[in-house]
Amino acid sequence: MKIAYLINQYPQASQSFIRREIRALEQLGHHVDRFTLRTWDQQLVDPDDLAEKAKTRVVLDVGSLGLLTALLTTFLNRPTAFLRALRLAFKMGKAGERGRFYHLIYLAEACVLLRWLTEANSEHLHAHFGTNSAAVAMLVRELGGPPYSFTCHGPEEFDRPITLKLAEKIARARFVVAVSDFGKSQLYRWCPHGLWHKIHVVHCGIDDTYLSVPATPVPDTSNLICVGRLAEQKGQLLLVEAAAQLAAENIPFHLTLIGDGPLRREITALIGRHRLNDHITLTGWQNNAQIRSAILASRALILPSFAEGLPVVLMEALALRRPVIATHIAGIPELVATGKCGYLLPAGNVAELSEAMRRILTDEVTRLREMGDEGASRVAARHDVSREAAKLARLFDKTR
Repeated sequence: MKIAYLINQYPQASQSFIRREIRALEQLGHHVDRFTLRTWDQQLVDPDDLAEKAKTRVVLDVGSLGLLTALLTTFLNRPTAFLRALRLAFKMGKAGERGRFYHLIYLAEACVLLRWLTEANSEHLHAHFGTNSAAVAMLVRELGGPPYSFTCHGPEEFDRPITLKLAEKIARARFVVAVSDFGKSQLYRWCPHGLWHKIHVVHCGIDDTYLSVPATPVPDTSNLICVGRLAEQKGQLLLVEAAAQLAAENIPFHLTLIGDGPLRREITALIGRHRLNDHITLTGWQNNAQIRSAILASRALILPSFAEGLPVVLMEALALRRPVIATHIAGIPELVATGKCGYLLPAGNVAELSEAMRRILTDEVTRLREMGDEGASRVAARHDVSREAAKLARLFDKTR
């Protein structure tokens, strides 16, 4: 089957799960074309991401003139469909988050993409995230393009379901994917019961680069690691506060923060105020091999998020047999169980975060290894990308 994937900004350092999903679909015999609305504004460092970028066509690379030309050409060639799509764009923009002007831009992007999909003989369009990529996919369909579906990750879609017109996108889609049962329940909240049959759970997955790594026991070290975008929802500022409590108690540890983002300056300043420069290192984005090595060299991975879907980095750490500290939010409790493969705590609670870190740092290594083994077993059973992609492929096949 010829499938097209559409993502708002692709590839990004944090989107390895999409790359793995596409590769698994291709291994199942599907042809997948990659499209993105715009390029990511940060530097890619992973060779696989750079290779993926070379395979991805960027809609906004056509420029303003290309967008205008696509609008006019589509209107001349498909006037009835164009007017339907224009009405839909106005409907989506009314009281929407970004207004009618932006939805006219989405319509122009849809006109560009429609031509590319027609040239490629694409049979189905799948968008990742229920935001503007799903809006453009919906407009492509209204213009007469292929049927569409989308994967809804959260938390963004669940924060603004009304302004994003999530129910409209679900109603017009052939099917919708949630990455966890929690995500499915949130989609249920924002669409009529009669549409629930369209919603399916397909987990994000990891591949043999993690699942087949030889078992490496948890080292007897005080190294801890956090991997993720440096942003409000990831909770790194509270992680620094929790680390300051451990330092005040003279508990030995070293915390590595891998990632980058809008809060880097604030996090760096907070580290300086607490005099934690000898305890905390910020590395910026690293490639997949470097992240694997850093996780393997650590005692545990920490992700103190305030809002999530179901973070792939937790799957990666558990697959490498490292326990995790995470917050009891969204889909995380579907994977992580306190005392079995790590510790869960309330989001936003510095005292409990500090206590969980203290426990990880003082637990016997044999205990950590038991939790790591349990985590690896859970991930292998629930998040093998080959198995999850096969579920998605069956959904695509039903759209024919």
